Amino acid sequence: MQRLSRPVVIIAAFALSLAVGLLLMTWLMGDLRKVATPAAIGGPFQLTDQSGQPVTENNLKGRPSLIFFGFTHCPDVCPTSLFEISEVLRAMGKDAGKVNAFFVSVDPERDTQGAMKDYLSSFDPHLKGLTGDPEQVSKVLSAYRVYAKKVPLKDGDYTMDHTALIYLMDRDGHFVAPFNLKRSPEEAAADLKRYL
Repeated sequence: MQRLSRPVVIIAAFALSLAVGLLLMTWLMGDLRKVATPAAIGGPFQLTDQSGQPVTENNLKGRPSLIFFGFTHCPDVCPTSLFEISEVLRAMGKDAGKVNAFFVSVDPERDTQGAMKDYLSSFDPHLKGLTGDPEQVSKVLSAYRVYAKKVPLKDGDYTMDHTALIYLMDRDGHFVAPFNLKRSPEEAAADLKRYL
């Protein structure tokens, strides 16, 4: 019985090494890298911040950026995430001014410049709230692959269901990865400083 199992193990090991070799060869030749390239996140947009200043994708260049999509009537995820971003910016000290931090509305119907300004007054002053007309907002949501949907409530009002990632963009405005806030503000700040 053991004599039969040894050749099977050798053949299986050979087949596995052959498969790994073929995958490595395909990757080196470039075919697999093309297939495995993640979908592009980001792109052209034109919104307005809470002070009435225009903000476009060009404002992302030259600094790393944290971008969070949400809305001012959000009961839990948005204020928690904005508080955590504020804590990271506080932990960055004087380097906080070298980072873009954007809160982009998924609810342009209610999130006017004035509403964004009032809402963000409770958070770090480096945070900029971005909004626009429904078409402008829809364009940026599509570019960043953000899910956002209006959900009616029983009282006739509505809430928004939305993607709750914090996007980390590099100094060239390219997506790096979702930014992890589930650690101490000091650890997150140290990580962010690597992109300055």
